[in-house]
Amino acid sequence: MNKSLVTNLVALAFVLVGFLFDQAIVLSVGLFALSGAVTNWLAIHMLFEKVPFLYGSGVITLKFESFKASIRQLVMTEFFAAEKIDQVMALAKPQIELEPVIAEVNLSPAYDSLIEVIEQSQFGSMLGMFGGRDALEPMREPFINKMKQAVIDISHSDEFKTILDEKLFANSHIGGSLHNTVERLVDERLNELTPVMVKDIIQTMIKEHLGWLVIWGGVFGGVFGLIAALL
Repeated sequence: MNKSLVTNLVALAFVLVGFLFDQAIVLSVGLFALSGAVTNWLAIHMLFEKVPFLYGSGVITLKFESFKASIRQLVMTEFFAAEKIDQVMALAKPQIELEPVIAEVNLSPAYDSLIEVIEQSQFGSMLGMFGGRDALEPMREPFINKMKQAVIDISHSDEFKTILDEKLFANSHIGGSLHNTVERLVDERLNELTPVMVKDIIQTMIKEHLGWLVIWGGVFGGVFGLIAALL
């Protein structure tokens, strides 16, 4: 169910009922609710898509290089730092399972970095109108879970396992060697990313949850409309 569409349709229904049946209070509630819902919907849309004549829209695409750099930093420092690889190798068996290690990694700093990129962009001031980073807080756990699952999927790939097997006993500096190999692979993969691909990745992770901003925009707008009509 599309939360944004349903909210806008309900608000529009209030407007039509209030106008057609000459109900001033209902009309005021509907207009304010529709205004709040549409404004929040437009703000969410502008986060991902470039809108002509609206400065700062399409921030995800505009900040493409920043997001790529953040992804690289996340993978190389949180998952595949040479020190962490050495810790795993110290207890290594012929078949190494990295999933338990990945599951325990704290990705909250990565999410905070993502929010900082958004806040420091042209979209930051508009986001502040809708509650700032607190409005995005419900997306922290979904973001962390999806990022961990994505890295787990990479660790299960045949290409990754082959590289791991080749490098595991290649020399005594296992951690550093594997770290360099993973770093090279990550750089190669990131170079294949396009702004649209980065936008789709982030959009898939958080857009569903941003729909609640539209709902609450309609609800609070309706409440303000009711107050305005009664005063």
